[in-house]
Amino acid sequence: MLDNLFSAALTSTELTFTNAILTILTAIALGAIISLTYMKTSPTGYSQSFTLTMVLLPVIVAIIILLIGSNVARAFSLAGAFSIIRFRSAPGDPKDITFVLFTMASGLACGVGAFGYAALFTIILCIIMSILNRTGFGVRKTMQKTLKVTIPENLGYEEAFAEVFAKFNVAYELKKIRTTELGSLYELVYAVTIDEHTSQKELLDAIRCRNGNLDLSLTMSPTLTEY
Repeated sequence: MLDNLFSAALTSTELTFTNAILTILTAIALGAIISLTYMKTSPTGYSQSFTLTMVLLPVIVAIIILLIGSNVARAFSLAGAFSIIRFRSAPGDPKDITFVLFTMASGLACGVGAFGYAALFTIILCIIMSILNRTGFGVRKTMQKTLKVTIPENLGYEEAFAEVFAKFNVAYELKKIRTTELGSLYELVYAVTIDEHTSQKELLDAIRCRNGNLDLSLTMSPTLTEY
């Protein structure tokens, strides 16, 4: 019975008013489910524009598929029209890109009339994403950061903070050394790996005692160009 239901859905791809309304409503419902799943699995925050986009994107894709149908000439015409559009934005998070592809696939399934399959894989993937987020799958127990420390010239920079790093169980690598204040000070740049249970304040206080309370900074999200 289920096979008959899903196979029947694949044949209802002709452009009629009833089919168009059903396709749009189904795409909106599935887009809303995907958007809600994204919001629930994004504890660090999200933008309203992105969540709204995930609701509307399946509808747009489904409408495009409905308009194209099996007409090859119409497909090339739409491709030429959409090639005029240019999207310029910063590279997104891999998770955001995954959700965009997720919504597009959902809209594509609705556009070809596979409503049963669209609902099936949407529900399954949303459940999988919720479970992975709830179980903390892939969450790192350590944090990689960039530590910049200014020290006086009379303090040997090779092992200046080795004792402090060992005390707090911090893995470190000296990445860069440069002089400041006409050579009277050194600025050291470390790549450090800090355990989630390590007190960052106590670590920085210990470093301040060693470098004479000179400038220091701890970058929370270092980039490759930081060094």
